[in-house]
Amino acid sequence: MSPTPYELIGGETALRSLVDRFYFYMDILPEAQGIRAMHAPSLATAKDKLFKFFSGWLGGPNLFIEEFGHPMLRARHFPFPIGESERDQWMLCMNKALDEIETDPRLRENIRTALQQLATHMINQEATGS
Repeated sequence: MSPTPYELIGGETALRSLVDRFYFYMDILPEAQGIRAMHAPSLATAKDKLFKFFSGWLGGPNLFIEEFGHPMLRARHFPFPIGESERDQWMLCMNKALDEIETDPRLRENIRTALQQLATHMINQEATGS
């Protein structure tokens, strides 16, 4: 059986590092303050949930589903106004975090592409025309 992306990326340790770096960038980048403001002052719960979601999403233990049920990502994010700007802020932080993980470049790009599609799916606000 082929190793899962979870295994290829480095398992729990690497995934926790990715999530930590993602939220580190969300916390410090002025360009990401729009999405940072959507989170609680402490990012501990968000980090835990994202780690658990990514674990199952990448083929590791289904920690999120075991604790919270089906992710229903769009429904869970619907209370937050997410447009292209918010998606781009999220991806800015994630791209910076992904760039730091030591893994096969093709795997990194496959994950990046899948996350871009996922982030686009979270958009729930229409773009305003100029």
